[in-house]
This record gives sequence, structure tokens and C-alpha cells, in this order.
Amino acid sequence: MNKKTIRDMEWNGQRALVRVDFNVPMKDGAITDDTRMRAALPTITYLIEQGATVILMSHLGRPKGERNLSYTLEPVAAHLRDLLAGTKVHFADDCIGESARRVVSDAQPGEVVVLENLRFHAEEEKNDPDFAKQLSKLGDVYVNDAFGTAHRAHASTAGVAKYLPAVAGFLMEKEIDVMGRALQEPDRPFVAIIGGAKISDKIKVIENLLPKVDALLIGGGMANTFLAVQGHEMGTSLVEVEAKDVAKQLLERPGAEKLHLPTDVVAADKFAADADAAVYAVTSLPNDRMALDIGPDTAKRYQEIIRSAKTVIWNGPMGVFELTPFAKGTLAIAEAMADVQGTTIVGGGDSVAAVEQSGLAGRMTHVSTGGGASLEFLEGKQLPGVVALQDK
Repeated sequence: MNKKTIRDMEWNGQRALVRVDFNVPMKDGAITDDTRMRAALPTITYLIEQGATVILMSHLGRPKGERNLSYTLEPVAAHLRDLLAGTKVHFADDCIGESARRVVSDAQPGEVVVLENLRFHAEEEKNDPDFAKQLSKLGDVYVNDAFGTAHRAHASTAGVAKYLPAVAGFLMEKEIDVMGRALQEPDRPFVAIIGGAKISDKIKVIENLLPKVDALLIGGGMANTFLAVQGHEMGTSLVEVEAKDVAKQLLERPGAEKLHLPTDVVAADKFAADADAAVYAVTSLPNDRMALDIGPDTAKRYQEIIRSAKTVIWNGPMGVFELTPFAKGTLAIAEAMADVQGTTIVGGGDSVAAVEQSGLAGRMTHVSTGGGASLEFLEGKQLPGVVALQDK
């Protein structure tokens, strides 16, 4: 982490313009999971204690550049008042313009302002320079604490940094630090687990990780394509025909012996919770069945490899874990990771959901708040929101 952080700045009397990721799930106007908000609290609290006026900006949902009050951040501001009991939290009904400027100018040091949804303006996602400049006028120093949007070159993640000194918040620092160290200086054995439906979604991750890891465990629908390339009949399973050449190349490249594939699967007659599910060896899958999870022998083998590791990165489930009959493989991975005596990192929306559901998130070293961002980080890409920050 060679970027400046909020520790490197003097905050007393300054306005901290902070990009947070408050894109939280909501139902009927109520927040159903405030994990992302809680993850930003250390940065917000530190800035308050240092005497800054804290101006928070975020997006919520996909309002498509129009003012759509079903995506208003007002309930988020109300919930933040509960989380920051004793701190005055103002809400501005826009993120630029006179109303935003008025609310910000009225706020005192040690108080917080939540700006309205950035994506009510189409200019946000276009990284419009004028829009970024208008945002920048609300602060003295820019803080990016939204790793979840760091892979997007938007006005609030990259554009504002051209007009203000730009530093990382504690959450951004932790994300880059933990994952960066794992990729560059891992304690070994270093194991990666990659799942999900498609190879095409994860090919760059596999290509980047394969030379670095001691073992790479493959699960989920993407395993079917690898198995099909090896000559196994996969029945009615999802097989990515257009990715077969890519899978073949990966299996033939140097280091391919580090790739581990399922030897058995849980398969069913249909994609449903009430499906007739059974375990089959990959050599004997009936032609009317689809593989929807790794099997128990594979799960046990993967668990042994994981438990022997000192660094583990996991991105993507082992099966259709949201359906109970096909959740055991993913749960087995989470349980093994919870036993690791070393660094365990979970990145990607579905993997995070799986460890949260299993109740094991608290036993992981780091659960990433950024699905797309963590994926691009694992691909070895530079993230615009990180590049825009000042170097130390």
C-alpha cells in the first residue's frame, strides 16, 4: 500500500469529501443488510474525532441518471444516525448545486453530511469533468473508502481526485493491503479456490493466479467445461461451448498440474430445490442429469488442501448454493477456510453471501466489500479509484 491514507493528513477544520459504498440492499424502504455501512464506520469515526466535517457521497442501485426517489439515500442517512449515535447527520437532497452547498456550509466540524444519490446524474458514470469539479467544491480533501467501486472510472471515484488532494480511507487501505500482500508475498502453501458459472468470467483471474499459487481448486458450473474438455460426458450440465478452447489451453499450459477439478458431483434432473439429487462420479454422469455442486469426495479432497494452506483466496461458489440440496460443497469450503491457520480472503458477491449465510464470516481474515473490484484486483488489473490516489 504505497498510497497516502487519512493518517497522512491534517483534518482539524477541514471538509473531508468521502466516497463510500452505501449501495446497500433495501426492501420496502428499509435496509436489509448494513454490512457496507458498518465497514465504513472506522474511517468516518476517525475523521469526526480529528475535527473534520465529513461529507459522504455514494450511489444506490441503478437509477439510470435520473432522479428516482425509490433509490434515495435518505433512509441510509437515517440509519447512519443510529450507527453514529450522538453525531449530527445532515441529508442533502442533491449531491451538487445550491442545496448541497447550503447543507455542507451549515454543517459544523465533527458533523456528517450524506449527499443524495450520485447516479441521479448521468454525468457521474460518464466521469464528466464539470460534474467532478462541482463535487470537489464541497470538500477540501478527497477520501476514497469505496473499494467496491474502485474498478470504475467515475466522477466520484477518479474524476474528483484531479481537483483535490486524494487519499485512502481505512477500508480501502485494508482491501489493497490484505489482497496485495496475498498476491505478492503470500505465506505458503498458497491456495486459490475459483468457482462460479462461467470460465469466461474468471479466465483472467485463473491466468493471473496460476503462476502464483501452489494449488488452484475449480468448482461451480465452470468446472463442467473443464471436465467436458477432458472427455467426460456432462449430461445436461451447463457447459460453456465457446470457452472450450480456453479451457483446453489452460489445461495444457505450464503449471496446469496445480489445477484441481472435481472427481464427483451432485447432479439432478432439474435446476430446482425439490429436484431429485444424487452423487455421481464424473466418469458416470447420466445423460439426463446436470451437475449442480461438487460431490462429497471432491469436497473432502479440497478441504484437505485448504486446511494445509497458509494463504487462501476464494472467489465464487462451488455450486448452486442458494438451493439447499446443492449448498454442501460451498459450505465445506467455508468450513475448511475457517480452520486455516493463516490468511483467508473471500472476494466476490456470491462467496461473501455464502460465508455470511454459514455464519463463518467472522472467522475469515478478510471478507472483501467489492465483488467486481476484487475480481479485477485478482486479475492483476490496476483499479482507477486506486490509481487516482496520491502516492506516499
